[in-house]
Amino acid sequence: MNYPVVALRGLVVLPEMMLHFDVNRPKSIAAVRRAMVQDQMVFLTMQRDENDEDPGFGDLWHYGILGKIKQLMRMPNKITRVLVEGIQRAELMDLQEDGPFLSGEIEERPVEVTPFSEIEKEAMVRTLREQIEDYAREDTKFADNALRPLMEIEHLEDLLAQLMIRFPAPPEGKQKFLQLDSTHMQFSVLTQLMSREIEITALKRDLQMRVKERIDKNQREYMLREQIKVIREELGEGELDSDIDRYQEKADALQAPQEVKDTLKKEISRLRIMPHGSQEGTVSRTYIETLLAMPWDTVSLDSKDIRRAERILEEDHYGLEKIKERILEYLAVRIFSDNANGSILCLVGPPGTGKTSIARSVARALDKRYIRVSLGGVHDEAEIRGHRRTYIGAMPGRIAAGMKQAGVSNPLMLLDEIDKVSSDYKGDTASALLEVLDSEQNVRFVDHYIELPMDLSRVMFIATANNAATIPRPLLDRMDIIEVSSYTENEKFHIAKDYLIDKQRKKNGLSPEQFTISDEAIRKIIHNYTREAGVRNLERRIGDLCRKATRALLEDPEKKCVAVEPDDLVAWLGKEKVNFDPANEKDDVGIVRGLAWTSVGGDTLQIEVNVMPGKGAIQLTGQMGDVMKESARAGLSYIRSIAHDYEIKNSWFDKHDIHIHIPEGAVPKDGPSAGITMATGMLSAITGKAVRADVAMTGEITLRGRVLPIGGLKEKLLAAKMAGIREVLVPEKNRPDIDELSEEITGGLTITYCNRMEQVIGRAFAK
Repeated sequence: MNYPVVALRGLVVLPEMMLHFDVNRPKSIAAVRRAMVQDQMVFLTMQRDENDEDPGFGDLWHYGILGKIKQLMRMPNKITRVLVEGIQRAELMDLQEDGPFLSGEIEERPVEVTPFSEIEKEAMVRTLREQIEDYAREDTKFADNALRPLMEIEHLEDLLAQLMIRFPAPPEGKQKFLQLDSTHMQFSVLTQLMSREIEITALKRDLQMRVKERIDKNQREYMLREQIKVIREELGEGELDSDIDRYQEKADALQAPQEVKDTLKKEISRLRIMPHGSQEGTVSRTYIETLLAMPWDTVSLDSKDIRRAERILEEDHYGLEKIKERILEYLAVRIFSDNANGSILCLVGPPGTGKTSIARSVARALDKRYIRVSLGGVHDEAEIRGHRRTYIGAMPGRIAAGMKQAGVSNPLMLLDEIDKVSSDYKGDTASALLEVLDSEQNVRFVDHYIELPMDLSRVMFIATANNAATIPRPLLDRMDIIEVSSYTENEKFHIAKDYLIDKQRKKNGLSPEQFTISDEAIRKIIHNYTREAGVRNLERRIGDLCRKATRALLEDPEKKCVAVEPDDLVAWLGKEKVNFDPANEKDDVGIVRGLAWTSVGGDTLQIEVNVMPGKGAIQLTGQMGDVMKESARAGLSYIRSIAHDYEIKNSWFDKHDIHIHIPEGAVPKDGPSAGITMATGMLSAITGKAVRADVAMTGEITLRGRVLPIGGLKEKLLAAKMAGIREVLVPEKNRPDIDELSEEITGGLTITYCNRMEQVIGRAFAK
């Protein structure tokens, strides 16, 4: 049989099926009209590719439906709507494509009815009904439209045909069903197809429910927030909501780890539901503002110009050559390796020697933010780690507060006076600093208030201390010690001339033309009006002169300049405040000059020894400490052991008392370095031999007469030089320390190295 052929796009017609479809291709319209002229019969089949505009024989599925056209309707845009009824399954054997429409040779292919038993048919019908019910539970639309009619069909063949018509299977599935030749094969394919569609529909419904729940939740939250906003506006609390929104905007724009952002989000959500004016709300608000102000991932760009750093250090500080060299090496390593994790510097030295200003210069040389954290007198561990938020008035610790003040996560942080921290029942402050200064631990330093890990590994720490002996050993072990020793008078002169005078001029509103001070006046101020290791008091005295000069210029308008000379100092600064004890003019018995180190520099100690009839007692006066008293007793034991060398009878010690006195009795003195001095003085007093007036000495003594090394040699030699001493006796093991000193300190002094007391006595006693 030859019939017109219509190719359908994504559409399959089945037997007994009534279907509307639209055609707009000229060949399809011509085929439909041709069928209407004949017996209204047309062959309908689906094309393999929906986008193919002119399909041929190979582009069509060969199995289709021979249908009868029931109605034609003209639609706008040259579209024809066709109502067709599926009559019989058929196969396309040949296709003529040359004419105005497609026509083909068609052979009917009725489905072979498989001879099932009644039990088999009943089992198949029940299986299909169960699948229909399963699908109806997932797709409510199918249940409303097709469930009841299908459940009433009892015959297997009718149920298969009607189920395939009503079941919303994809076109490929229906085409596969159409090509099957027996009811047995149709049942097998249809059950598989329905099982797959049930799973897909269930998954689709689950996804839709999840999306719907999410949308409903967002809509519900939006409605509730709008209601809360209206309520707060009615109560006059509209500003609170705007503040919370501002917090949320800042949190979204914050450069911080995800852990911090999650905490902020959680805290802001809690703040939204808190009552206005509640104490907890105030605590939460302060906590949020603190987290937003912390520089989590904000860094500044450091300068990597080592020559510029060297130039800045030279501009800001005179002398300190070894210290500058060490700092430049430290900076070079940081720049060259691009590694922020390095050693932590600790500048140790007397007050006023420029430790704090060195740290400030390093920050300027590297273009780093400079933060100073004063640790003097800190005795509460919470000052370092912060307070728990549960306490009233809780706040971050000094480290976290310094980071907040810096605004970047890689500042230079100066830990000032680290040797002044102490401990009490509130915790050990030094132990809290261990985590801060340990490069292995400070990557995740946790402040008790912030409760989130902060990265301190990018911070450059510099600590200062006056005395390294009072720093706890575990803390000292984490730092690289740099000694900042006392200044010589010449160094003080250059510091005053190059830095301090200009600084005080500006501070007091004077110009270089209005105030001058001669070099001799500067040297006299240093020598006779200040006694210190640094230059702090020197700067104060220059400031006194500047203030008096300012007053003098105001009282006498005709005076244009104030020039300070040495003779003016008594009138302007008063009588000389410092008088150095000069060396004795003549050799004397029992009087020996020793050398001592103090926190304000070196000093000479004139040790006096007298012997008198008694019962063998030793008396020590002059505010001596326990270590110094033990040194005196050790020296006496040594003298008794060598008494026969100096023709001293053993009975002498039982019949005489020895009195050792160190003048300036109100000043406490301690340390082992006066051991050889007291031993020499006792031997001189006992034997009656004079000690040279131009000799000073320092060193620890043992019972066997060995001379042990001591510290503070630079300051001690400076004191000896100022006192007019010509020869200084020092321990042999201190020779490397002397070699490191400049000619300015050792020049004019004869330095004699001693290993044993015999050498000391040989050089100290007058010939």
